[in-house]
Amino acid sequence: MIELLTLVENHEISVFIREFPSVFGFPTILFLHTLGLAMVAGVSIAIDLWILRGAPAGAPLQLLGLTRTMWFGFGINLLSGVALLLAYPAKALTNWVFYLKMALVLLAVYVAVRINRELALRGGGAARASAFDARRWAVLSLMLWAAATVTGRLLAYTYNVLFAYELL
Repeated sequence: MIELLTLVENHEISVFIREFPSVFGFPTILFLHTLGLAMVAGVSIAIDLWILRGAPAGAPLQLLGLTRTMWFGFGINLLSGVALLLAYPAKALTNWVFYLKMALVLLAVYVAVRINRELALRGGGAARASAFDARRWAVLSLMLWAAATVTGRLLAYTYNVLFAYELL
Protein backbone atom coordinates (compact mmCIF):
# COMPACT_ATOMS: atom_id res chain seq x y z
CA MET A 1 0.00 0.00 0.00
CA ILE A 2 2.83 2.38 0.87
CA GLU A 3 4.44 1.70 -2.50
CA LEU A 4 1.23 2.57 -4.34
CA LEU A 5 0.72 5.78 -2.36
CA THR A 6 4.35 6.75 -3.00
CA LEU A 7 3.98 6.01 -6.70
CA VAL A 8 0.86 8.18 -6.97
CA GLU A 9 2.17 11.11 -4.95
CA ASN A 10 5.47 11.14 -6.88
CA HIS A 11 3.75 11.03 -10.27
CA GLU A 12 4.33 14.16 -12.33
CA ILE A 13 0.61 15.04 -12.35
CA SER A 14 0.44 14.85 -8.55
CA VAL A 15 3.58 16.92 -8.13
CA PHE A 16 2.30 19.46 -10.68
CA ILE A 17 -1.02 19.85 -8.84
CA ARG A 18 0.68 20.14 -5.46
CA GLU A 19 3.63 22.36 -6.38
CA PHE A 20 2.49 24.56 -9.29
CA PRO A 21 3.80 28.01 -8.23
CA SER A 22 0.66 30.01 -8.96
CA VAL A 23 -2.84 30.60 -7.67
CA PHE A 24 -3.96 28.72 -10.79
CA GLY A 25 -2.71 25.46 -9.30
CA PHE A 26 -3.81 23.96 -6.01
CA PRO A 27 -5.76 27.05 -4.84
CA THR A 28 -7.84 27.02 -8.03
CA ILE A 29 -8.62 23.33 -7.56
CA LEU A 30 -9.76 24.08 -4.00
CA PHE A 31 -11.91 26.93 -5.34
CA LEU A 32 -13.48 24.65 -7.96
CA HIS A 33 -14.20 22.04 -5.30
CA THR A 34 -15.96 24.69 -3.20
CA LEU A 35 -17.85 25.96 -6.24
CA GLY A 36 -18.99 22.44 -7.09
CA LEU A 37 -20.12 21.92 -3.50
CA ALA A 38 -22.08 25.15 -3.60
CA MET A 39 -23.80 24.03 -6.78
CA VAL A 40 -24.63 20.44 -5.85
CA ALA A 41 -25.39 20.92 -2.15
CA GLY A 42 -26.86 24.39 -2.66
CA VAL A 43 -29.39 23.23 -5.22
CA SER A 44 -30.26 20.19 -3.15
CA ILE A 45 -30.70 22.34 -0.04
CA ALA A 46 -32.84 24.83 -1.98
CA ILE A 47 -35.13 22.00 -3.11
CA ASP A 48 -35.24 20.62 0.45
CA LEU A 49 -36.26 24.00 1.85
CA TRP A 50 -38.81 24.41 -0.96
CA ILE A 51 -40.36 21.11 0.14
CA LEU A 52 -40.28 21.98 3.83
CA ARG A 53 -41.91 25.36 3.19
CA GLY A 54 -44.86 23.58 1.55
CA ALA A 55 -44.18 23.35 -2.17
CA PRO A 56 -47.42 23.68 -4.15
CA ALA A 57 -48.84 20.38 -5.37
CA GLY A 58 -48.59 21.18 -9.07
CA ALA A 59 -45.28 23.05 -9.04
CA PRO A 60 -43.15 21.87 -11.96
CA LEU A 61 -39.76 20.98 -10.52
CA GLN A 62 -38.26 20.65 -14.00
CA LEU A 63 -39.00 24.30 -14.78
CA LEU A 64 -36.65 25.33 -12.02
CA GLY A 65 -33.80 24.03 -14.19
CA LEU A 66 -31.87 23.27 -11.07
CA THR A 67 -31.19 19.58 -11.45
CA ARG A 68 -28.82 20.27 -14.37
CA THR A 69 -26.96 22.76 -12.21
CA MET A 70 -26.77 20.17 -9.45
CA TRP A 71 -25.26 17.55 -11.77
CA PHE A 72 -22.85 20.08 -13.27
CA GLY A 73 -21.68 20.92 -9.75
CA PHE A 74 -21.33 17.22 -8.99
CA GLY A 75 -19.11 16.85 -12.06
CA ILE A 76 -16.94 19.76 -10.94
CA ASN A 77 -16.66 18.18 -7.49
CA LEU A 78 -15.78 14.79 -8.91
CA LEU A 79 -12.98 16.16 -11.10
CA SER A 80 -11.58 18.56 -8.51
CA GLY A 81 -11.87 15.88 -5.81
CA VAL A 82 -9.82 13.45 -7.88
CA ALA A 83 -7.21 16.18 -8.40
CA LEU A 84 -7.09 16.86 -4.64
CA LEU A 85 -6.76 13.13 -3.99
CA LEU A 86 -3.92 12.87 -6.51
CA ALA A 87 -2.10 15.76 -4.83
CA TYR A 88 -2.17 14.17 -1.37
CA PRO A 89 -3.24 10.51 -1.60
CA ALA A 90 -1.68 9.41 1.70
CA LYS A 91 -3.27 12.34 3.53
CA ALA A 92 -6.75 11.33 2.39
CA LEU A 93 -6.56 7.55 2.16
CA THR A 94 -5.12 7.11 5.67
CA ASN A 95 -7.80 9.30 7.28
CA TRP A 96 -11.08 7.70 8.39
CA VAL A 97 -12.80 11.11 8.09
CA PHE A 98 -12.22 10.95 4.31
CA TYR A 99 -14.17 7.70 4.07
CA LEU A 100 -16.96 9.11 6.25
CA LYS A 101 -17.15 12.18 4.00
CA MET A 102 -17.36 9.99 0.88
CA ALA A 103 -20.14 7.89 2.42
CA LEU A 104 -22.08 11.01 3.44
CA VAL A 105 -21.74 12.56 -0.02
CA LEU A 106 -22.90 9.35 -1.72
CA LEU A 107 -25.89 9.10 0.62
CA ALA A 108 -26.74 12.79 0.12
CA VAL A 109 -26.60 12.42 -3.67
CA TYR A 110 -28.77 9.29 -3.47
CA VAL A 111 -31.33 11.16 -1.36
CA ALA A 112 -31.29 14.14 -3.76
CA VAL A 113 -31.87 11.84 -6.73
CA ARG A 114 -34.65 10.04 -4.88
CA ILE A 115 -36.36 13.32 -3.95
CA ASN A 116 -36.15 14.67 -7.49
CA ARG A 117 -37.42 11.43 -9.00
CA GLU A 118 -40.32 11.11 -6.58
CA LEU A 119 -41.34 14.76 -6.97
CA ALA A 120 -41.26 14.43 -10.74
CA LEU A 121 -43.39 11.26 -10.55
CA ARG A 122 -45.90 12.87 -8.20
CA GLY A 123 -46.27 16.18 -9.99
CA GLY A 124 -43.83 18.27 -8.02
CA GLY A 125 -45.28 19.28 -4.67
CA ALA A 126 -44.82 17.99 -1.17
CA ALA A 127 -48.59 17.87 -0.71
CA ARG A 128 -48.81 14.78 -2.94
CA ALA A 129 -46.32 12.76 -0.92
CA SER A 130 -48.56 9.76 -0.12
CA ALA A 131 -46.18 6.78 0.27
CA PHE A 132 -43.13 8.98 -0.29
CA ASP A 133 -42.73 11.33 2.65
CA ALA A 134 -40.96 14.22 0.94
CA ARG A 135 -40.54 16.24 4.11
CA ARG A 136 -38.71 13.48 5.95
CA TRP A 137 -36.43 12.94 2.96
CA ALA A 138 -35.78 16.70 2.80
CA VAL A 139 -34.77 16.77 6.48
CA LEU A 140 -32.51 13.76 5.92
CA SER A 141 -30.97 15.50 2.91
CA LEU A 142 -30.26 18.66 4.92
CA MET A 143 -28.60 16.63 7.67
CA LEU A 144 -26.48 14.66 5.20
CA TRP A 145 -25.25 17.75 3.34
CA ALA A 146 -24.42 19.48 6.63
CA ALA A 147 -22.48 16.43 7.85
CA ALA A 148 -20.68 16.02 4.51
CA THR A 149 -19.65 19.68 4.55
CA VAL A 150 -18.38 19.48 8.14
CA THR A 151 -16.40 16.29 7.51
CA GLY A 152 -14.97 17.84 4.33
CA ARG A 153 -13.67 20.80 6.31
CA LEU A 154 -12.34 18.51 9.03
CA LEU A 155 -10.10 16.78 6.48
CA ALA A 156 -7.76 19.76 6.61
CA TYR A 157 -7.23 19.24 10.35
CA THR A 158 -7.64 15.54 11.15
CA TYR A 159 -4.92 13.89 9.08
CA ASN A 160 -1.96 12.14 10.70
CA VAL A 161 0.02 11.47 7.52
CA LEU A 162 0.73 13.98 4.77
CA PHE A 163 3.06 11.91 2.59
CA ALA A 164 3.51 8.16 2.23
CA TYR A 165 7.14 8.21 3.40
CA GLU A 166 5.81 9.15 6.86
CA LEU A 167 4.29 5.66 7.06
CA LEU A 168 7.70 3.99 6.96
